[in-house]
Amino acid sequence: MDKKRVSQIKEQFDLVVHSDTTAKVEFWYARELMPLLGYERWENFDKAISRAMDSCETSGMEVPDHFREVTKMVPLGSGAQRSVKDYMLTRYACYLLAQNGDPKKEEIAFAQSYFAVQTRKQELIEERIAFIERTEARGRLRESEKRLSQNIYERGVDDAGFGRIRSKGDQALFGGHTTMEMKARLGMKGNRPLADFLPTLTIAAKNLAAEMTNYNVEEKDLQGEGAITGEHVQNNLSVREMLGQRGIKPEELPPSEDIKKLERRVKSQEKKLASQAGKLPDLDEREQGWRIN
Repeated sequence: MDKKRVSQIKEQFDLVVHSDTTAKVEFWYARELMPLLGYERWENFDKAISRAMDSCETSGMEVPDHFREVTKMVPLGSGAQRSVKDYMLTRYACYLLAQNGDPKKEEIAFAQSYFAVQTRKQELIEERIAFIERTEARGRLRESEKRLSQNIYERGVDDAGFGRIRSKGDQALFGGHTTMEMKARLGMKGNRPLADFLPTLTIAAKNLAAEMTNYNVEEKDLQGEGAITGEHVQNNLSVREMLGQRGIKPEELPPSEDIKKLERRVKSQEKKLASQAGKLPDLDEREQGWRIN
């Protein structure tokens, strides 16, 4: 997601934030948040809120501290008003709600970072979105390589053969540099997978080549290490050529931070999120009505 788009969506989310100065807590109303998260029907959004409440309870948090059902008066065309159900949601509640949404939706992907970052600074939101995009790319590569391993095994190649095929693919993608040479270039130590230190673009490139290999291995029913190696090498060369047309050499891209370290840092931040978000104030009916109507 580019910076301009992040700025546009952030502005929409900032417009619907509320605050309680007494309790010193920010909160959002579900009905105002609903369209920003890509939902069109309240019934569907209400179900998503219920799932988020379950997640809150499972995490050991007090649900009423973060989810408060309220009644809101909305105008009708005749000039009359009717009451509708709504919720007050803390930042933590909104984060859980985003976590229960479809991350393929641009709004959800943004919200997962927006509500996780306490300060709402755009650069921090952008940083976290970039992390999410990288971890999702890493997950897709892991799945495509798992499928490739299965395809290869079914066609008479053992684990050692899979390792050789994958290594030959890396060598083709990285301009003749072997997997071990690339690890040295990136300053990696130990037996960690190369992809854990690659930028999102390179991870996506490796995934595309692996998916192309999977497709052709299955469609052409390729058999044996030699045939599959040739296919995988050719696909990596094709991806490299495509990148080269845009002036990109995968072996020259700088390393990214260890993805495992990033995941630990994000999990640590998420653990603190509930306490940092504060708690919704206890409101009697009169105060509640005054605050939401």
